[in-house]
Amino acid sequence: MIALSTITLLSVLCTAVDAFSVPNVNATFSKSPKPFEIRVDRNFIEDTRLRVAHARAPVFMGAIGEGPSPENYTNVRDYWVNEYDWNTTESSINRKLKQFTTVVAPIIGNSSNPVPLHFVHHRSSRDDAIPLLFIHGWPGSFLEVSNIIDDLTNPPNRSVPAFHVVAPSIPGFGFSPAPQRPGFGPVETSHAFNALMNQLGYQKYVIQGGDFGGVILRFQAHLFPKNVVSVLSNFWIIQPGENDIRRLAEGLSTPDEVAYINILETYINQASGYRVMQETQPLTAAFAMSDSPLGYAMWIFALMNEVIDPTVKSWTPEEIITWSMMYYIQGPYGGMRFYKEVANDGALEAADFGTLPLVEVPAAISQFPYDITYRMPLEWAKRGGNVIRRNVHSHGGHFAAYEVPHLLLQDIWDWFGDEETSGTKAFIN
Repeated sequence: MIALSTITLLSVLCTAVDAFSVPNVNATFSKSPKPFEIRVDRNFIEDTRLRVAHARAPVFMGAIGEGPSPENYTNVRDYWVNEYDWNTTESSINRKLKQFTTVVAPIIGNSSNPVPLHFVHHRSSRDDAIPLLFIHGWPGSFLEVSNIIDDLTNPPNRSVPAFHVVAPSIPGFGFSPAPQRPGFGPVETSHAFNALMNQLGYQKYVIQGGDFGGVILRFQAHLFPKNVVSVLSNFWIIQPGENDIRRLAEGLSTPDEVAYINILETYINQASGYRVMQETQPLTAAFAMSDSPLGYAMWIFALMNEVIDPTVKSWTPEEIITWSMMYYIQGPYGGMRFYKEVANDGALEAADFGTLPLVEVPAAISQFPYDITYRMPLEWAKRGGNVIRRNVHSHGGHFAAYEVPHLLLQDIWDWFGDEETSGTKAFIN
């Protein structure tokens, strides 16, 4: 006989599952994975276009370095109003990526709350494929995996590993519904993503991530070392300590230490205004961003444009619009305020980066010159855990999987293909 408390829990879970939805999208969420295709309300798409058409530009003063240029604004506005075709974009994403929705119910402490998730899942045909969790960040989305997923699942030959790839949307991003109350940060996300991997039958897996993905993977590897075999991060942050700053002042720092400290301080002092706002008063900014699709596109483009290698890539108006739509469709507030939750979990401290949990499993890091982690010494990286390998590249930036997929792919293949060092021998039958 089922206990009354169990019946009550199941009743609450079923009711909650039925209530999950994504604004402007006909998405359903149940307790097991169901195929999903993006279908956005066309009335909302037209309303968005009209809002862009009637957008009001600021009075430009000719200042440089304060945000996107007037040309950026005008180009994106005109393309959005006159040329951008959401129908084509939607069909392209649905054709390229196999998407699903589900609900997981991770146990955190003594309680279990259902978490609705949207995710991409591509299985490899290789019998030796390794389950890989790919975690995006802000202002990216699950779309970041699109340029590497085919080569990960079906590599060119058997000399490199193949992967079953799972790329979920962090709640509040893409098509994972935003949390309905405060308190859902990287710790809770780690629990949800581990539950997702287990639900899909992957009791052991590896993780690759950048930006918030690089933050979440450190929490997840620490919390679930029996599940997470190893990780590769292209956003492994270590905040310099007082002794590091003293050595810099005394001229005792190595060239890598000098470069890393300067890059980090430039970001904190000159380019992190968006982060401070989203970390402290996200709702204040969200009122404006939720009402203005073009305003939000410029908000994220301000960062997007600073952290890519201009010798490799420049953003097209179509990409800027599509990336912003991954937030604007359900409303950008959930994604924006994730910064506040990251700070609450200790990974951000005011304008600095905080202390992340120690990663005991084998870890590798990849560094690209247009990202703030560039040239951080391996010795410093080891302060955050069992970092064994450091890959330093001469090209690329913050969105490595999207911008320089061939470089990140090679790092993934080399690291997880080293079965002894990375620990992936655990997947050998």
